[in-house]
Amino acid sequence: MATSDSSVATPEAPAAGDDGLPKPLNLDVAVDTVSTCQRRVKVTIPRADIDRYRDEAIGELMPTALLPGFRPGRAPRRLVSSRFKTELSDQIRSKLLTDAMTQVSEQQKLAPISEPDLDPAAVLMPDDGPMTFEFSIEVRPEFDLPVWKGLSIARPAREISDADVDEALGNLLRERCRFAPKSGPAALGDLIVANLRFRDGDSLLSEAAEMEIVVRDKLSLADAELPGFAALVAKAKPGTTVTAGVRVSEEAAVEELRGKEVTLELDVLDVKAHELPELTPALLEELGGFDSADALRAAVRRQLERQLEWHGRRQVRQQVASALTASASWDLPPALLRRQAQRELERAILELRRSGFDDDAIRRHVNELRQTVMASTARALKEHFILERIAEDEGVADTAADYDEEIRAIAAQSGESPRRVRASLERRGLMDVLRNQIIERKTIDLITSHASFKDTPFEFRKADAEAIDHAVCGSVVGEEEIPTATQAEPSARPAG
Repeated sequence: MATSDSSVATPEAPAAGDDGLPKPLNLDVAVDTVSTCQRRVKVTIPRADIDRYRDEAIGELMPTALLPGFRPGRAPRRLVSSRFKTELSDQIRSKLLTDAMTQVSEQQKLAPISEPDLDPAAVLMPDDGPMTFEFSIEVRPEFDLPVWKGLSIARPAREISDADVDEALGNLLRERCRFAPKSGPAALGDLIVANLRFRDGDSLLSEAAEMEIVVRDKLSLADAELPGFAALVAKAKPGTTVTAGVRVSEEAAVEELRGKEVTLELDVLDVKAHELPELTPALLEELGGFDSADALRAAVRRQLERQLEWHGRRQVRQQVASALTASASWDLPPALLRRQAQRELERAILELRRSGFDDDAIRRHVNELRQTVMASTARALKEHFILERIAEDEGVADTAADYDEEIRAIAAQSGESPRRVRASLERRGLMDVLRNQIIERKTIDLITSHASFKDTPFEFRKADAEAIDHAVCGSVVGEEEIPTATQAEPSARPAG
């Protein structure tokens, strides 16, 4: 039987610097700027550091290493190193990569906006000489911060009138109107039931069966818009088919169809006229437990005020963003824009939801965004990077109370409890979207506190488009189902 060493092996403590902290790696790092947001990084770890990590790993393993003929902790160091060579190599490589990546990020002051493109399994641990690996990473762009104090901003101003409330209340009642069969052709405000087919020559691109569509001037799809929709179906009766050319968005999901005109075939199956319901006590109860028409009108007015506030914030934000990004000529990687497109849509949906817009209005807005999703995402990202820099410089931060307020606003509109709304956001991974929304709004508030304002007249945009959940190409960029809301307050269709 082999004999063991006479002394018990103990693990070696990691080498430490003069300050008592673990000794840093003596890295050789080369950073190549590929583009504004892309870096290619080459890292070389010298043999001395590899050997130091190996010694530490062997020292940690020695007390528990089991080798034939030796009690635990009694095996010679060289035998432990030889017996567990593969395991040690994997462990050392993993720790070296982790520590090296952390050190590179800190020393090179990289501000990553995505995970590094690095496959640890592809990095080789050499038997001799240094270890070298490379990776690509997307980082926050470097730029000179624009002047943000003293901006001159036009601010929309409007008093919500009784006429506004009347129109919104009429839209609300139309949401709950009864549709009766109609023998004649479809008119504005009527509902048609139709089958849709989109063709590129003889090729069928997509189709949708028994779609219920309210007749409006325009038909909004996820990747196209059809003006003159009301005129197209004006003479259509059940059993007839109409056709029209539809131009696909330049940012549609299918690249070869972008900007191309395709053909819509629409089979009219049924035409129905709307009959407005009477404002009975039962309907008042259904709309939100109102005890009178005056109480309902007051709720509609509050909802219009929230929507007006959203329009105000949006116009102010657009002017601030335009001023801040005027000199932001740097390009963003297409891959980054594609990944962020969905987040931009989700941010817009959350903002609209908390501001009291109903599902139809949100769908119209989201369809518009989808048709210019890459350009709008590029603008939003540049704006985000600039606002984030200002927030960091000025100490703007999110608090628990900010999240509570946002979630309460969304819950009040959706008719769900704040607890369920928070759980849904966490489950869908949207808390970071909410965080960005909070920081950006607070930063905009800071910027506007240093701005001068001029009030300008504002008119609500008329709801002249009917939005449907269908893409001409069959798929969309940034596809996301818009959650259906059970409104706590009446879902007055916004004027814009």
